[in-house]
Amino acid sequence: MPVPRRTPGLRSGATVTALTALVALAAPQAGATPAATPPTPARRAATTFHVDCAAGSDTAPGTSAATAWRTLKKASAARYRPGDRILFRRGTTCTGTFAPTASGTAGSPLAAGAYGSGAAPRIAGAGARAAILLDNVQHWELRDLDVTNTGPVTTTERRAGVLVRLHDFGTGRHYLVDGVTVHDVNGADFKDPDPSGGILFAVQGTARPSRFDGVTVRHSSVRHTDRTGIGTSSTWGRRPEHPNGPGTTFAPITALSVHHNTVRDVGGDGIVVQNAVGARVEHNRVDGFNIRSGGYNAGVWAWNSDAVRYQFNEVSGGHGTRDSMAYDLDGGNNGNVYQYNYSHDNEGGFLLVCNGEGMTSDRNTVRYNVSVNDRNTAAPYGVISVVCGPATRTLVHNNTLTTRFPGTAMVSSNGPGGVTFRDNVFAGAPAGSPIADTHNTYDHNLYARTPGIPAGDTGAVRADPLFVTPDDVRLRAGSPALGAGVRVPGGGGRDFYGNPVPDPPNIGADQGPGK
Repeated sequence: MPVPRRTPGLRSGATVTALTALVALAAPQAGATPAATPPTPARRAATTFHVDCAAGSDTAPGTSAATAWRTLKKASAARYRPGDRILFRRGTTCTGTFAPTASGTAGSPLAAGAYGSGAAPRIAGAGARAAILLDNVQHWELRDLDVTNTGPVTTTERRAGVLVRLHDFGTGRHYLVDGVTVHDVNGADFKDPDPSGGILFAVQGTARPSRFDGVTVRHSSVRHTDRTGIGTSSTWGRRPEHPNGPGTTFAPITALSVHHNTVRDVGGDGIVVQNAVGARVEHNRVDGFNIRSGGYNAGVWAWNSDAVRYQFNEVSGGHGTRDSMAYDLDGGNNGNVYQYNYSHDNEGGFLLVCNGEGMTSDRNTVRYNVSVNDRNTAAPYGVISVVCGPATRTLVHNNTLTTRFPGTAMVSSNGPGGVTFRDNVFAGAPAGSPIADTHNTYDHNLYARTPGIPAGDTGAVRADPLFVTPDDVRLRAGSPALGAGVRVPGGGGRDFYGNPVPDPPNIGADQGPGK
């Protein structure tokens, strides 16, 4: 709690007297005519502006549907005030970039959306840097828009659907993307710090530490974009956990929520969180990622971020056998949790644990997730891959992993340790899927069709888990996994299916009594 500053020369306890004296000095003297109190200005009513790119006119005032503006140039150049709305007519296409320069204020954001009937209004970037560009502005909301940005095929041009960018700005607050569809963005395969993709929040610059505070992307769709679906990035990532990071300090994005979105057919990453603290990524569907990129990509993952929670997501269709895992604990991640997620049919596998060189990745947890028919047949990868630099205190517990694809390891490690696997079900392909790992710790796991059980797992159960079906991995009555686990303190109060966790727990993601 801050201590009031004392007036020099006053004794302890004289603070109130000193403040009274200061107020008296500021008060009008006896006999003086007090200054008139200025009237409180009336609150300005917000204005709704209309844009009709088929039949509007830029010489019109834009304040009604009958007097709508015609172009994005006019809509971008207008001097908006806090609380104003800019509505685009449904069933029309506006070509170019919507790039307003005004900001809203706390409680009175600026908003862009739709009016009329029919299909959502389309903003078509036609190969520009972005179709919607919010550059060094804040307090903005985007709703019910259709966004695309297709230009000539390129290997050099960065393109985005929605790009929100801060450059030596300080803290930008309150951004909402709600019910926006982004599709067909053919930007070049660039990631950081100036990325291509669907819905992007990018911090740039080197002079003034900058960051986002209060970002929500919800109920939106990204389809056929290159290279990132939904992502954040920053040039201010240096901290003890990432001593070689960009910038001179750490300016993390805070209050980030990415929920109830779909990402399909993206060239690179599905949903990537970088430079964040306390983010939530939940109830998203990613299907088809790393389709066209030459880099390393994952479905849902973070970089240099702490206390991120990923839950109730579904990821499938990862392409490629380097990275392209559904989920990833990467460099500089601390206290992150993956829970209640579903992964299936990914060529790159279910999970990557890959700490960056010289970085700290510590106290991460992966629990109550289900992986069905994921695989990675390229050494040193597997359904779970522990590679790169070592992480510390990583706990992978109460997950169920099963695959029918031959030639993949259930777990593969090329040297790093620091991971404990506890209470997991590893059910391999009919021909067998090994645990190709002698570096990490195993405890009370169930192994089916997995030759070479880790020698240190003294509580191992080697048996058929008795799934309901090969793809429905709930446990049947009589399963050897029932009650065979070991309690994990603070391990979560429910399982993948919503069941409470008994004591002792079952092995795997299903904590029910058996079907």
